[in-house]
Amino acid sequence: MHVKRAFKYRFYPSDAQAAELSRTFGCVRKVYNMALAARTQAWTQRQESVDYNATSAMLTTWKQTEELAYLNDVSSVPLQQTLRHLQSAFTHFFAKRAKYPRFKSKKKSRKSAEYTTSAFRFHDGRLRLAKMAEPLDIVWSRPLPLGARPSTVTVSQDTSGRWFVSLLCADPTAQPLPATETTVGIDAGLAHLLTLSSGEKIANPRYERRDHARLAKAQRAHARKKKGSANRAKTRLKVARIHARIADRRRDHLHKLTTRLVRENQTVVIEDLSVRNMLKNRRLSRAISDAAWREFRTMLEYKARWYGREVIAVDRWFPSSRLCSHCGTRRDTMSLGVRTWKCECGTTHDRDVNAAKNLLAAGLAVSACGAGVRPQRSTPGGQSAMKQEFLQREP
Repeated sequence: MHVKRAFKYRFYPSDAQAAELSRTFGCVRKVYNMALAARTQAWTQRQESVDYNATSAMLTTWKQTEELAYLNDVSSVPLQQTLRHLQSAFTHFFAKRAKYPRFKSKKKSRKSAEYTTSAFRFHDGRLRLAKMAEPLDIVWSRPLPLGARPSTVTVSQDTSGRWFVSLLCADPTAQPLPATETTVGIDAGLAHLLTLSSGEKIANPRYERRDHARLAKAQRAHARKKKGSANRAKTRLKVARIHARIADRRRDHLHKLTTRLVRENQTVVIEDLSVRNMLKNRRLSRAISDAAWREFRTMLEYKARWYGREVIAVDRWFPSSRLCSHCGTRRDTMSLGVRTWKCECGTTHDRDVNAAKNLLAAGLAVSACGAGVRPQRSTPGGQSAMKQEFLQREP
C-alpha cells in the first residue's frame, strides 16, 4: 500500500487565471463562513444539528438567489470541498482535538481552493483546472513519482503573493527502509538546535536572527504608511517576503535534518516538550519560535511512519540533565549556568550530551516495557510545564 504524499510546486498564472483563482478563493471563504454561521445559529437558537449534507443543500439554495448568483461563476468543486473541510473541523472539535471553528478573514486567512479529479485534468505534466482554458505554468522543481496520478489538487497563494499548487499522489518510494540497529537520543536546545547521544551537536542556524535587522526595518516602514494606502500595501508585501524567506530556509533545513535522522536510525528518542507553554516566556519566545521544535517533531514523526522507523517521546519531567548517564546518580539541583559537571563516580559530563544519552536510555526502556508517554500536567504552583534548560538566557 502506497503512502499518500503531497508534492508542492510554484506556478505563475496568467492574468486571467489569477483573476479566476482570486474569485474562487473569495467564494470559498464566503461559503465557509455562511455555512459556519448557519450551523452555529441552528444549534444556539434551535438546538438543531446541521451536517455536511444539510449545508450542501443550503449551497444549492444560495446559488439560486440573486444576491449570491456569483457563486455559479466558479467551479462548484472547491465550494463543496470547503463544506467538507468545515465538517472535518466540527468532527475534530467534538472529539476535543481542536477548538471551535473560526470564521475566515479576508486579510488573514490562507487563500486556497481544493479540486478533486472531476475538476481538473492532468496529462503529460500539464495541469488544467476547471473554468480555465489554459494549463498552469508550473515550475517542476522535482519529478512526480513514476506513473503517479494526482487525486487532489490544492491551489494556494501565500501572503507574499506567491502561487503554489499541491498535488496529492500515491508515492511508491515512501516504503519502509531496511532495519538497522542504530538508535539515537536527541536533546533540543537554543545554543545548539539538537544534541545527539552520539556526542554530535547540530548548530542552530537562527534564520530569523539573521534577517532580524532587515525585517525590523521593513516593519518600521510599514508602520509609518497610512492605513489603506497603496504604499502601505507595498510595504506589507516586503515584510511578507522577508517572513517567507525565513520560513522557507528553516523548513528546508528541518527537512534535510529529519530525513537524515530517520534514514540513519531505527529508533529516535526525543523529549515531549510543551512548546506552547514555553512560548509564554516573553524573553525567549522569539528564539523558541525560530528553533521550530514543534515542526521538527511533526516532520520526524510522519517520516518515521513512512519509512518504518520508531519515534519515542520521553516525559518532559524526566530529569535528563541531572542524571548521570554512567552510574545513574541523580543530582538534586543544578544551576542553569552549569554546562559541564562531574559526577561522584568521576565521570565528567557535557550537560546536553548527557541529557541526550539519558533520553535514549529512558526511551528504549519505555519501548521495551510497552509504556507510553505520561499525560501532560501542570507544576504544583499552577505554572506551565516547561523544560528547565530553556529558561536560561539565550547566548
